[in-house]
Amino acid sequence: MNSFAITQQKGGVGKTTNTINIAGALAARGHHVLTIDADPQGYLTNTLGFRDAYQSDPPSLYNAINSPHDHDPTNLIVEHPEFDVLPANIDMFRLEQDLIASGRRPRQRMEDVLDQLDDYDYVLIDAPPSLGPINDNVLLAAQDILIPVEAADSSVLAIEHLLNQIESLERDYGVQITEQALLISNVNYPLDNEQADAIEWFRDTFDGRAPVFEVRNRAAVKRSLASEGSIFGEEAEDTDMTTVYDDIAAALEEVSD
Repeated sequence: MNSFAITQQKGGVGKTTNTINIAGALAARGHHVLTIDADPQGYLTNTLGFRDAYQSDPPSLYNAINSPHDHDPTNLIVEHPEFDVLPANIDMFRLEQDLIASGRRPRQRMEDVLDQLDDYDYVLIDAPPSLGPINDNVLLAAQDILIPVEAADSSVLAIEHLLNQIESLERDYGVQITEQALLISNVNYPLDNEQADAIEWFRDTFDGRAPVFEVRNRAAVKRSLASEGSIFGEEAEDTDMTTVYDDIAAALEEVSD
């Protein structure tokens, strides 16, 4: 099983959009794929149509992370036409506080969850927009990450904070967390000066470190999400972004077991 975290503490950079479409691309290439919605806001869960699961009574992903040895996460998985989903739950808004208060491996619970999900070829984790304990759990569990950004100065600063967080986790836990791709989301041409400068900074910073992909702003991508699926779904419109996401999936295959 290969696990990847889609993570960035800045909101609005396309984490959920990228997670759904990369999952769709991997599934279209014949892989058995699971997406995990680790964001308490539940955007992936709700976007894919699992609103009832987000509002459901326990047990949920909240319980599986809080007490991983007491709950089988496979019982929480729901089926989507393209790939499986381990949905978020509204109770997860309490999770960070509970993890800190517990004092028992508060940043390594997600590892125990993933250990029970080895039937999948790929697990993609949609992380929350924060640098708190949930995101730390996701980074330490996956250890391979995809970083979505926007072509803006604010994303440059957010990248610097994320890389500092990664260095801290590597030092404190003796792990290696690897950036496997940078995803520049919502790109619109022609670029203004801020966008052009940001893209140049991203490419220079990640040159030789990880491939950089540009995901352009396309109405077909938004319409596929509104229809509760990826651009690889049976009802999705044709778009040139299928090539980009297929290239991302191919890049993940190259670094997978």
